[in-house]
Amino acid sequence: MTDAPDILARLEATILARKAEGAASTSHTAALLAKGPAKCAEKFGEEAVEAIIEAAQGNREKLTTECADVLYHMLVMLAAQDVPLKDVMAELNRREGTSGIAEKASRG
Repeated sequence: MTDAPDILARLEATILARKAEGAASTSHTAALLAKGPAKCAEKFGEEAVEAIIEAAQGNREKLTTECADVLYHMLVMLAAQDVPLKDVMAELNRREGTSGIAEKASRG
């Protein structure tokens, strides 16, 4: 089994390479990024809704594939805003060991 942070880091590297190449005619990722950050965010939202629907319906197989789409589109959205995955991972590390109630209260 592949370690989750490793596969996400490799996927992020691929997305960033496609962004740098800007080959929208040959790369779905580059084409999506060329549409701008708002479109990338919209696409992430669409995929999240699809995952929610599959979860509500109890379809584990489709939930798995939709969640893979969610993670991909999350990384595209982050790339569109120049937010590195390591920043998100650092935030998760910062929150580790803190109760969700306490963490939410700290955000005011």
